[in-house]
Amino acid sequence: MKQTNSEERLDYLPGKKRYIFQRRDIFSFSIDAVLLAGFAKVPGDKGKIIDLCAGNGAVPLQMSLRTKAKIDAVEIQEVLAGLASKSINHNGLDDQINIINKNLLDLENEVSWDSYDLVTCNPPYFKVTSEKGKNDNKMVSYARHEVAATLEDIINISSRLVKQTGRLAMVHRPERMAEIFSVMQKYSLEPKRVQFVYPKSDREANMVLVEAVRGGKSGLRTLPPIIVYGAGNTYTKEFKELYEKW
Repeated sequence: MKQTNSEERLDYLPGKKRYIFQRRDIFSFSIDAVLLAGFAKVPGDKGKIIDLCAGNGAVPLQMSLRTKAKIDAVEIQEVLAGLASKSINHNGLDDQINIINKNLLDLENEVSWDSYDLVTCNPPYFKVTSEKGKNDNKMVSYARHEVAATLEDIINISSRLVKQTGRLAMVHRPERMAEIFSVMQKYSLEPKRVQFVYPKSDREANMVLVEAVRGGKSGLRTLPPIIVYGAGNTYTKEFKELYEKW
């Protein structure tokens, strides 16, 4: 870890092939972002990818290790978009990854609809209620709760962005799976692959990776589970290999 100033720090992403700028007062990248980057089926080098709710850029940075395809990364928060831009520049990826500092609902003049091979998204997991979604830290609220866009907004926009037979890859919470599948099908995205992530083998899943294909035929594959921690709260061998394979 390299210290840059009182707020920012420069870290490695897993595999130590990409650097990422982060801040102490904002969520750092986490397991879900790294797993999503590995789960997504990236297109060939001439394809196009767009990452929604990009945060400080962990997903596009990791995907850039697997493809030379152009990647747009959409992030509403100026601070996070700035960190992502610094990371992209530091890794020499300015020609591949482009940051769009906009709400994903305001992309009309920023993107070409129906043109992307892959949409990825690590969205806010929680709905805004009278009790939840109003964290004193606005940046944390936007990262955790559907303040700027709902799950349906995200899936609708993803369907508009991706070309026919293109893919949407998303990480979310298992308790919202029924809603995710229903809304995907509403917008012509057919769920095709699902993979559950468990903190431990005797615990319930706390993450789910989902892939859908626009205009795809019905038929859902359930991939082998990912179990993060084994005895002694250390990474399982399988997870460690997956997490650090970059």
